Amino acid sequence: MVRTASTMLPLGTKAPAFELTNIDGTKVSLEQFRGKKALVVIFMCNHCPYVKHVAPEIARLSSDYLPKDVGFVAISSNDADAYPEDSLERMADEAKNRGYAFPYLFDADQSVAKAYQAACTPDIFLFDGSMQLVYRGQLDDSRPKNDLPLSGHDLRKALDYVLTGKSIDWPQKPSIGCNIKWRQGAEPEYFNPSGIA
Repeated sequence: MVRTASTMLPLGTKAPAFELTNIDGTKVSLEQFRGKKALVVIFMCNHCPYVKHVAPEIARLSSDYLPKDVGFVAISSNDADAYPEDSLERMADEAKNRGYAFPYLFDADQSVAKAYQAACTPDIFLFDGSMQLVYRGQLDDSRPKNDLPLSGHDLRKALDYVLTGKSIDWPQKPSIGCNIKWRQGAEPEYFNPSGIA
């Protein structure tokens, strides 16, 4: 495990397109979320201790904001050959056990993670109704073993600002987590193998 931070994709970036396989075998694309008031894209996986730590709050937060016309989608880009716990079949079990009420997609060739410059799990991106990036970074300040309670504070605040038409005008903190498990030789240029600089 390499402790890794978000690359902090530039604000204003348009959401990169995707069409990926969901845990139920259907295809889900970015286009299906057009017209939503906001869209949360979370790169995550099953086995990462950072994701396991925040998973209960991700489930709570999504159940709070899905009724407010916010789209949610999770994407696993890990190399499932090297990390079988992150296979599509195991993803389906994880989503059921966690009560995820949103698509959980498998990025088999890792191209979507690269398009978003995703680096860690979890890596969180919030797009507004015009599909422009307005927030990226941490869920909140809670980490495994730091004893701070899970609240989803940072993402909840960002969502509330988007839904009320306010500009997000505070410093955004990167998410911290395990590095995405790239296929051998497929590591993107932006990946920092030494972890947090």
